[in-house]
Amino acid sequence: MFFDRPGTGERAVLVHLELDENEDREDPRELEELVLSAGGDPVAFVFGHRHRPDPRSFVGSGKLEEIGQAVREHEAALVIFNHALSPSQERNLERSLQCRVIDRTGLILDIFAQRARSHVGKLQVELAQLRHMSTRLVRGWTHLERQKGGIGLRGPGETQLETDRRLLPTASNCWAGSAEVASCSASVPRR
Repeated sequence: MFFDRPGTGERAVLVHLELDENEDREDPRELEELVLSAGGDPVAFVFGHRHRPDPRSFVGSGKLEEIGQAVREHEAALVIFNHALSPSQERNLERSLQCRVIDRTGLILDIFAQRARSHVGKLQVELAQLRHMSTRLVRGWTHLERQKGGIGLRGPGETQLETDRRLLPTASNCWAGSAEVASCSASVPRR
């Protein structure tokens, strides 16, 4: 489900902002190494400074235009921020930049997903990805209209978003239970 990766590296624009309120600063070189570890191709690095993140898009309008210019110039398919983005910031950035945007957490989860080898490890990574993505469901299915009801079930039906919100806790609990069972099984010595 989440383990499909493209054969070639995705061209990525990296973004790092120095924030006044951030005492534990992330290293921009570390972000570049993480992108290379994930199989990405960093083609540009955009640096900036802000007193605090913009609630709408994390960056200001001028920096957003600079990032967009780098995306178009390098034909990048991905923008990676060296910070944690809120789901609404991620959506707003994707809408403005017309490409996929991920934050540092999403990048690290992607690396874990690529490197997980054991059954328990894969389950734990899948569970972490489900929990991370659960807050990012809004407007993920805007291309789908409401589903139609069948005979005897006339009405507006259920949107894909509503279906996902209903099923995600069940899937998450199922993965958590599977990971727990698998780790318990692994701790039992074999004869």
